Amino acid sequence: MLTMNSAFIEDLFFDYLRNPDAVASDWRVYFDANRAEIAQELGIPANALPNAIALNVPPAPPSTAAANYTNGNGHAAQTANGAANGAANGHAPAQVSPQSAQQPAPQSTPQAVPVKAEAKIALGPLDSIVPIAGVAERVVTNMESSLHVPVATTVRTIPIKALEENRTVINGILARRRKKKISFTHVLAWAIVRALVKYPHMNDGFARQEGKPVRVKRGSVNMGLAVDAVRKDGSRGLVVPSVKNAQNMTFAEFIAEYDNLIAKSRVNKLDVNDLSGTTASLTNPGMLGTNASVPRLMEGQGLIVAAGSIDYPAEMKAFAPQMLATMAVSKVMTITNTYDHRIIQGAESGEFLNYIEELLKGEDNFYEQIFASLHIPYEPFKWTVDLNNNPFFSGDQAEVLEQETKVVQLINAYRVRGHLYADVNPLGLQAFYYPELEISHYGLTIWDLSREYDTGGLGGIKRAPLRDILTLLRDTYCSKIGVEFMHIPELDKKAWVRDKFEAVYNKAKYTKEEKIRILAKLVEAESFEKYIHTKFVGSKRFSVEGGEVFVPAIDKILEFAAERGVTDVFMGMAHRGRLNTLINIMGKSAAAMFKKFQNELDPNYVGSGDVKYHLGAHGTYKHPRTGTEVQVVLAPNPSHLEAVNPVVEGMARARIDEMQDKTFSKVLPILVHGDSAMAGLGIVQETLNLARLRGYKTGGTIHLIINNQIGFTTTPEDARSTIYCSDIGKMLQIPILHVNGGDPEAVLTAAAFAIEYRQMFGEDVIIDLMCYRKYGHNETDEPAYTQPLLYKKIKTLPPASEVYRDHLLEEKLISKEDADKIYAEIQQRWDDAFAASKEAKPKEIQPPQQVDMFVSTKTSISDELVRELGEKLSTVPAHFTVHPKLADLLKRRGEMITQDKGVDWGMGEALAFGSLLTEGYPVRITGEDAARGTFSHRHAVLTDFVTESELILLDRLQQGQHPFYIYDSALSEFAVMGYEYGYSVQRPEGLTIWEAQFGDFMNGAQTIIDQFLSAGEAKWSQTSGLVLLLPHGYEGQGPEHSSARLERFLQLCAEDNMIVGNFTTPAQLFHALRRQVKREFKKPLVLMTPKSMLRSPQAVSKIEDFVSGTFQEVIDDASVKAESVRRVLFCTGKVYYDLLAKRSKLGADDVAIVRLEQLYPFHEARVRQILQKYEQAKNVVWVQEEPKNMGAWSFVAPLFSELLLISQNLRYAGRKASASPATGFTAVHNLEQEALLDAAFGQF
Repeated sequence: MLTMNSAFIEDLFFDYLRNPDAVASDWRVYFDANRAEIAQELGIPANALPNAIALNVPPAPPSTAAANYTNGNGHAAQTANGAANGAANGHAPAQVSPQSAQQPAPQSTPQAVPVKAEAKIALGPLDSIVPIAGVAERVVTNMESSLHVPVATTVRTIPIKALEENRTVINGILARRRKKKISFTHVLAWAIVRALVKYPHMNDGFARQEGKPVRVKRGSVNMGLAVDAVRKDGSRGLVVPSVKNAQNMTFAEFIAEYDNLIAKSRVNKLDVNDLSGTTASLTNPGMLGTNASVPRLMEGQGLIVAAGSIDYPAEMKAFAPQMLATMAVSKVMTITNTYDHRIIQGAESGEFLNYIEELLKGEDNFYEQIFASLHIPYEPFKWTVDLNNNPFFSGDQAEVLEQETKVVQLINAYRVRGHLYADVNPLGLQAFYYPELEISHYGLTIWDLSREYDTGGLGGIKRAPLRDILTLLRDTYCSKIGVEFMHIPELDKKAWVRDKFEAVYNKAKYTKEEKIRILAKLVEAESFEKYIHTKFVGSKRFSVEGGEVFVPAIDKILEFAAERGVTDVFMGMAHRGRLNTLINIMGKSAAAMFKKFQNELDPNYVGSGDVKYHLGAHGTYKHPRTGTEVQVVLAPNPSHLEAVNPVVEGMARARIDEMQDKTFSKVLPILVHGDSAMAGLGIVQETLNLARLRGYKTGGTIHLIINNQIGFTTTPEDARSTIYCSDIGKMLQIPILHVNGGDPEAVLTAAAFAIEYRQMFGEDVIIDLMCYRKYGHNETDEPAYTQPLLYKKIKTLPPASEVYRDHLLEEKLISKEDADKIYAEIQQRWDDAFAASKEAKPKEIQPPQQVDMFVSTKTSISDELVRELGEKLSTVPAHFTVHPKLADLLKRRGEMITQDKGVDWGMGEALAFGSLLTEGYPVRITGEDAARGTFSHRHAVLTDFVTESELILLDRLQQGQHPFYIYDSALSEFAVMGYEYGYSVQRPEGLTIWEAQFGDFMNGAQTIIDQFLSAGEAKWSQTSGLVLLLPHGYEGQGPEHSSARLERFLQLCAEDNMIVGNFTTPAQLFHALRRQVKREFKKPLVLMTPKSMLRSPQAVSKIEDFVSGTFQEVIDDASVKAESVRRVLFCTGKVYYDLLAKRSKLGADDVAIVRLEQLYPFHEARVRQILQKYEQAKNVVWVQEEPKNMGAWSFVAPLFSELLLISQNLRYAGRKASASPATGFTAVHNLEQEALLDAAFGQF
């Protein structure tokens, strides 16, 4: 029996006879087993076969060759009519029953086609005879042989509106994913498969057993596809390979196998299995314009479907497209089903084709299942009756307006919620359904897709068919970038984003050079991680693999920033990807990094240092084309995620102020977040809240979230209550871009938008970079313990660079040789660096400076400057109306100087600020209520009592002075202290102060204190001169506002890392603040500042103290005679004045009261000197207001113990140990205070 595949197989057989190795191994096995039968069928004498080929089985006698059929699973069959039948006809009948193995095999006994006697050929004068030979002759034989199969044909014309519209949607999605489009034939073939599942008897075959007709029930649907194949000699011919077991496939699996067979046929690589076992076939002559066709049915198959061309009905072809749309006219396709009439009847065939039509119209969830298998989030279009009653109504009717309104609503819905359908997850889409984004929600139907509507200017287009409108909306808002912007209240910003995305960024194109640079940056990022993974097995590096596109994204942001006038960039990020950033963005030495992985210590290094993935760096970015340079700072960061955010913002603002950039456009902060941290940590919100505040704005920050969709082991479902990890950013009403990390060009488009928007509006932008994490939280962690399915999928994903490389190869933008060269050059770079690391000496960060913490620093000012400042700080312009009470305050301040009445705390501080400003030093102070002061002592900013205009006297000291920066902060400690820390790091020449509203509020910023303030220099050699002013003192105000937790700071003190003090006079504050600026080295200064002392007539200083004095770490008691002292009280801060009053009341002239103004560094030499001075004193008492387990006692006790004379004893006077810092009852407070004073003087 001859089939459509016979000619193809014969060609292979002749190749086999010439050279068995010339055919594929599976074909050789097949021909070895069946060559005698095949030769007999082809008329080749057995003695003519080459003897060199050994037969694996003896040839069957020509007259008795049994027909061994398959069960439809694709195995080859042998028949009496030809051993090649099973493969050649694309099908072999199944065995009738399990018992048939013991029965004689069924035989197919078609009647031979009678050969008519040759007729005389009448030839005209120009006619000639051309022999039909070879393949063409086989086709003749094939067709004549098929005549014995009794067939009938059913014809049906099907409207394909739903097929056409849904295919358009599918191909749009596939194009964005850089995948092959689907054809009408793909969908029709799948519909046939679905129909054969519903009507399985249509999949049966006919055969004879023992001469009796039998129906062969097929166990699987093996869908045959007629393909135009190219032979080795260049000629073309038809073959029918089949998709096996199609009934068990999804549509995506089916078309993948379909396309695989087509590809194999194009290169002549079809194997035996591909060409055997076909149960039903599809041929599509409609591609050639044929309206309908009745193909020949080969024996063994139950049916063959032929598809005609797709077009409007002939009677409608003269209508204009608008008219066709108005009248709801669909294109049609005629399909025929030619079937074996012996086992299939006409009614059955009719039902079969009717069901195919229903499927193609969208019934039985046909397109829903297709969309689901292709991960398309949209609702498919379905055939429906057009509800437009009058297709010819005029344009001013209400129905038209209603339809137009519906389209406007649809457009708005996509702008608001289109991001929910965006293809932004490289691991696959989640199944969400949003009715607002479907035309059916608005009562629009499939027929409206071809009708034109007003767009409101969508994409610069006035009117367009709904199909085009929907396509543009989905291409813009549902592709690889999902943008959220409709929450922005300012119309100009919202319109700018809308217009940019609908007309520019949804069509972003990149040059060949730009694409090659993207590839190179991907290779750099990926190969660097792999190199470390290979060379330093088991080392933690917090790889960015799975999110490698982060590196080209940052590279592109810096490139665009350089083009738009940015000169400085400050970056903050956690540990993930930091090493890659240091090497591939900052340009740090790979050899030095490899050296760190070798764990070799530098014997000259003195400090604690830090792990590699916490380190910061300074570098220079050079624009790849123009050479424009941008200075880049990557701030060091601890493992406390997001803590670096405000630090970076402060560094950026310091640089802005230093440059006096009023446009806020030359300095760019970039913050890199993790997804769980972005949603979960409060510091993110605190920092975002600073964005528009005048004292903290930086002109907009680009936030880039490396969203690897997992937090250590915690999934997003357990990590946040919001849809996106970026939703916190909506508090700023800024654009948020969700972008698929698997599409580098989309990521760069998002980066381009971010920098352009930031430079245009001076606002933050968030890029939510959706990616994945290739390994665990670190490289020693096993993520499959908790997410086995996720990591099973991740292991199957190819590297990002290879995917993008293959894309460039497909676009023919780069050759394989060029691509290999990029990989090789970068690999060589790492090899060279590794070799150099073996030779190089380790270069660690610079160790902390070894300085003399007690070196004398001149901090006094001239008497003339004191008086000049006194006048200017107490005089307001004539036009300014000051509050009556503040007028009295200003008058008193003037008299403090002119009459030397005693400078109070507020004036002493103002003199420090004013003197530094006149000397050219910047001064910045922020905090909650910093302008006035929590306790109304500062009043650095005056408000006009009539107009509410502001006046800062410290800004009016002299021409050309440095501005005085003072701002009331947001209600935040963590972010604001971190911000000021960053400011102080970047601007070491100035005085930077953060003041707490109450001292214990610093608790909220403990991370900044622990990780940056106290340890930053030891870990990173990052110095800071930040001053913390922490109101502290026990005045009966309760547990919350008494203690600034002095003990915590003292516990952190070591290696001269900071200065901790509790001063008793305004002059001490004056000199300490000036010393912060005047010293050559920088250390943080933590001060317990007074509350009640602010207005105490005792806590004042004389002008002489500012003119000739200096800071004193320890202040001895000048009012007593050393030889008469029998008791020495050491104290710090406010309690000193309580002790003075008690001593005066007791008349205890034998008691010296010594003030320890600076607790750390502890001035041992000075304390020892004082103890020796009072050698007659037997009792040395440490007096404090705080409970014994708090305050300075635990810190000073061991220090004093080593300094006491043999005759001296150390005692404690203070509150007993307590869980709470202070009592909440005033009466109890007073009793405790009196008791500690009595204890100090030995009055028990």
